[in-house]
Amino acid sequence: MCTDAMRTVVAVSCACVAGSGIAADADTILGQVTVTATREETRLVETPASVGVVKAAEIAADKPSHPAQIMSQIPGAAVAVTNGEGHTTAIRQPFSTAPVYLFLEDGVPSRSTGFFNHNALYEINIPQAGGIEVNRGPSSALYGSDAIGGVVNVMTRTPPTKPEAGGSVEVGEHGWRRALLSGGNGYENGGFRADLNLTSTEGWRDNTGYDRKSGTVRWDHFIGDSTVLKTVIGFSEIDQDTGANSPLVRSDYRDDPTKNYLPIAFRKVHAFRLSTNYEQEIGSSLVSVTPYFRDDSMDLLASYALRFDPSLAETRNQSYGLMAKWRQDFAPLRARLIAGVDLDLSPGARRENRIDATTRGSGASQEFIDYTVGPRIYDYDVEYRGISPYVHGEISPTERLRLTAGLRYDGMRYEFNNRFSAGAVQVGSSFYGQAGDQSVSFHRATPKLGATYALDDTTHLFASYNQGFRVPSESQLFRPSRATSGAAAVALAQSALQLEAIKADQFELGLRGVAGGVSYDVVAYQLTKRDDIVSQRDPVTTQTTTTNAGETRHRGIELGLGAPLRGDLRVDAAISYARHEYVDWKTSQGDFSGKEQLSAPRLIANTRLTWMPMSGARARLEWVRLGSYWLDDTNTVKYGGHDLFNLRGDYALNRTVSLFGSIQNLTDRRYAESAQLSTGRTPVYSPGLPRTLIAGVEAKW
Repeated sequence: MCTDAMRTVVAVSCACVAGSGIAADADTILGQVTVTATREETRLVETPASVGVVKAAEIAADKPSHPAQIMSQIPGAAVAVTNGEGHTTAIRQPFSTAPVYLFLEDGVPSRSTGFFNHNALYEINIPQAGGIEVNRGPSSALYGSDAIGGVVNVMTRTPPTKPEAGGSVEVGEHGWRRALLSGGNGYENGGFRADLNLTSTEGWRDNTGYDRKSGTVRWDHFIGDSTVLKTVIGFSEIDQDTGANSPLVRSDYRDDPTKNYLPIAFRKVHAFRLSTNYEQEIGSSLVSVTPYFRDDSMDLLASYALRFDPSLAETRNQSYGLMAKWRQDFAPLRARLIAGVDLDLSPGARRENRIDATTRGSGASQEFIDYTVGPRIYDYDVEYRGISPYVHGEISPTERLRLTAGLRYDGMRYEFNNRFSAGAVQVGSSFYGQAGDQSVSFHRATPKLGATYALDDTTHLFASYNQGFRVPSESQLFRPSRATSGAAAVALAQSALQLEAIKADQFELGLRGVAGGVSYDVVAYQLTKRDDIVSQRDPVTTQTTTTNAGETRHRGIELGLGAPLRGDLRVDAAISYARHEYVDWKTSQGDFSGKEQLSAPRLIANTRLTWMPMSGARARLEWVRLGSYWLDDTNTVKYGGHDLFNLRGDYALNRTVSLFGSIQNLTDRRYAESAQLSTGRTPVYSPGLPRTLIAGVEAKW
């Protein structure tokens, strides 16, 4: 019944459960399937791209309380905690909040171009995901803008074929409480599943608690033998007190790490997504149509801007989109052609008020203890429109060689409607530049080329060239920073409208396979970015100018290994070594060409030793290594890096009930999730989680 359509769904699901090229068993890596690199289920060994996968089983077993606890299992992918489940990401880029990543849920972008949120992973229900795929490096030839550092695709779980229910309850230090509930059923022509995530914590630092409600519903329905409908609903509601990992001067970092200089900051997040994928397979062809709707909003008192541009912002964005494609396979030379088009209409709005903060102290340790809401400084609507056709082809001239090529054209436009007239809005001694109503357009064609070659049955080589780009976001174009005069504010507003898209080029060479029972995946790459968008802040006036500035180069090697040491013991490692350099970088502060970028550790590593002494019992010791990195563009002040050890385990009491627990930061090391220089060039550090115990019970029926 429904065999062809069911095979399609099962193949896609296998991309999530078969395991990664890093942690998979040696006898399964060669048959692993990936979907993110081509939007089609494809054998990894015939995919000329750096794709890493975290399995559904790994996520279910580890039950991460933050994306950082699971993403580092992929070489070259790292996530750092800001606050709550907020994060910064580093995939072939320094740690930053820059919109150079694309976050997907079952292949559908979780947000529209222009309305990027660097915390996008907290809008998705990660602990109950069906797997995570990370396609490292530029992927604009398939996915368009933002896909420079990488594409993160969070997969939903496949519905069961028979009645199923389960849940877990866990508690921990710092007021941690979480319930994960799940259930579903199958029927003759499909099945459904619903997941619910209820999380609450007081936070281990002062005024850093949050409450979260997230859920995912998936319904698969088969029509005949060749057609499937997959509907996914996802939502998150987050109410978070956030000091954005409030950085501390060194004395407080060492002696009083729970202190929070920015307790007034907060964010309230609403995210809703609905999509239905219609997929029909007839013989050697497939037609897929996916309409979707998104609704995102956030009330934000941004901690990172309190010292130079304090405000309370309300942002809203809805999206109405369609992703359509046609795929045709040809018998000669195993050729495949995929053609498609993505359509996106996303109206949004920004309402922003200046705030007057009550402070205590001065300098880098100044505390913000209260605030009052002042006059409106930005009030506009902006609509993003995108039409993006693409084509992707594959062919095998010989049995061992497979070639791929693709091209995408993006036509993008912002329609801007300002409730203020063009000029500047003055609040006290501060001025805010206002652009007049207008359209801003961007056009970009991005190609890709790739090849895979089977050296033998267990060793596969790949090479690729990819271009990527990222258009300026709505806030970069239409929300310039505070200025100290009306003329300067107008100049900033006009300058922002001249921003160009960031361009990226990447070459990579990789080798993957199995040798002596050891699975391996090694990749060398060089990624060059031109016209990077950078914010330059005057240290005296704190006025910030956003501009395209020069060229950066990112070169590295990524290594994934998985090896059984004996029947009940195995080791897995994800290691990357990279240099992130300014090639041509001249700002108002100087010429930094030839220097390394700040917040860019060369070494990032995750090593896991897993012991399974008996069926239903598992213990895992994890070693996370983050290398040193510079805190300034002049490369004079450095954070020394850190080593962390985490312990996780679970034990099945019977077929229904199991116990689980984790200890984060086993040695209780003081470390920094991030470090930087303050405006006065004082080193400040955002302390990471101390030793923390979480334990729980899980039941499945």
